[in-house]
Amino acid sequence: MKYLVRDKIFAIGDDYWIEDEQGRHAFLVDGKALRLRDTLELKDPVGQVLITLRQKMFSLRDAMTIERDERPLATVRRKRLSLLRNHYRVTLVEGTELDVSGRILDREFTVEYEGELLAHISRQWFHVRETYAVNVVREDTDAALLVAVAVCVIRMAERERED
Repeated sequence: MKYLVRDKIFAIGDDYWIEDEQGRHAFLVDGKALRLRDTLELKDPVGQVLITLRQKMFSLRDAMTIERDERPLATVRRKRLSLLRNHYRVTLVEGTELDVSGRILDREFTVEYEGELLAHISRQWFHVRETYAVNVVREDTDAALLVAVAVCVIRMAERERED
């Protein structure tokens, strides 16, 4: 299943819609203004919060947490020993680790679990610069989580570039 993300250019503040392949609203990324730390909510089309992304406070390395139902689900950190490409590690609370690598700022990267492709993020299918796709490869994976991981690592990479 492909999800189409049109971020920044069409956004008011930090809010933007993610659509499915049929052009229907699948998720709303809702940036929470006036918060002490960077917070985003991934909502379903009727406004129910599915996942919350928060900048981790007091962390030695830049990190964000992914929460579901106000409980920690995963932590996302940049992997420091990667020289050639952006590389992030997503550690789920039960210990499972996902690897995110590629050209994050170019919106050309993958999410893998133990070498198996879970999602491919790319803008190669689009001519509009601010549009990219999150192609969830496996049907039995948590699409909302993979979309949240993509949004999270892009946000972290953009913040890192600004620093």
